[in-house]
Amino acid sequence: MKFLEVISDWLNENFSNQEAIFLIFLISLSLIALAFVGGFLAPVLTGLIFAFLLQGLVKYLERLMPRILAVYLAFIVFISAVLALALMVVPLLWQQLSSFLAAAPQVVGRMRDGVATLGERFPDYITQEQVASVIDQGARELGNFSGTVVETAFSQVPSILGLVIYVVLVPISVFFFLKDKDVLLEFVHSLLPKNRPLLDAVGEEMNEQLGNYVRGKVIEILIVGSVTFVVFTYFELNYAALLAVLVGISVLIPFVGAAIVTIPVFIVAVLQFGWTWEMGWVMAAYGVIQFLDGNLLVPLLFSEVVDLHPITIIVAVLAFGGIWGIWGVFFAIPLATLVKAIYKAWPRALEAEQPKENTA
Repeated sequence: MKFLEVISDWLNENFSNQEAIFLIFLISLSLIALAFVGGFLAPVLTGLIFAFLLQGLVKYLERLMPRILAVYLAFIVFISAVLALALMVVPLLWQQLSSFLAAAPQVVGRMRDGVATLGERFPDYITQEQVASVIDQGARELGNFSGTVVETAFSQVPSILGLVIYVVLVPISVFFFLKDKDVLLEFVHSLLPKNRPLLDAVGEEMNEQLGNYVRGKVIEILIVGSVTFVVFTYFELNYAALLAVLVGISVLIPFVGAAIVTIPVFIVAVLQFGWTWEMGWVMAAYGVIQFLDGNLLVPLLFSEVVDLHPITIIVAVLAFGGIWGIWGVFFAIPLATLVKAIYKAWPRALEAEQPKENTA
């Protein structure tokens, strides 16, 4: 009975007012909507993310010009960046990806040369037959990898219509989210209770945290990708642009991304240089980049933005990844930030209401 009383007191303390119940209902409804219609609304949600990203640029430009001009200029910057990416970067990446897939089987020969003596060095643990079997299996897998990629690409031809929808709807969504931001916010506010200190506190905390997180991640991707490209080009490493993009994107997945992207970097280095000092210098430089990213760049960008403990980040990646797969992994930190925003704002909002009730 005492246990039930404790549970009852906790529920009364945290869910006694209508606003707390409304917030739980709103979060539950949003999750259900994303689960059932999130795929259909993906272009609009993507546009919302880009608009969220461009909002900082719009605010800066508003100091120099009227808001409508700032919106148009920010939108032009966005379209220009997308066109530059599509016309300059994507063809280069596709060319390097095709070349990499064609040359992938050659890595088996280099690996064979490097591990051929393992059976002689450690006869009690591994035999030459076992080494040969593993290498032959790897050769077959790598040899079929490029064909599998091409087959998968052709099997996705029906999704070209979805790509066209993205190309059309995402820019339109970005423009109207920027242009009609105040109108849309006013409409959303009209659907919410008038007296909503808890919702306002959660909204302000989430807006600040997620906005800074998204902008910080974009800056981190650009810096890490650019530095990686310059370093790999200096060492004349093949597929420098492709690998730099992979390294840049890997920062979206904490801890796991860096481990995964190390594999193609290592494969390309071994394929080009073999087991030499040049390969060692490339991997050492890559290790320095990862070290500086995790110990210098990330603290500078996110020290006061997303103050999450590493264990919290790992738990978030595992939990949300288990629920929503790869998308859950990508958005693990923003979702964890949302949970933290609610946790931080909830007590403050309820405490702010208590003095008013006592005064009344």
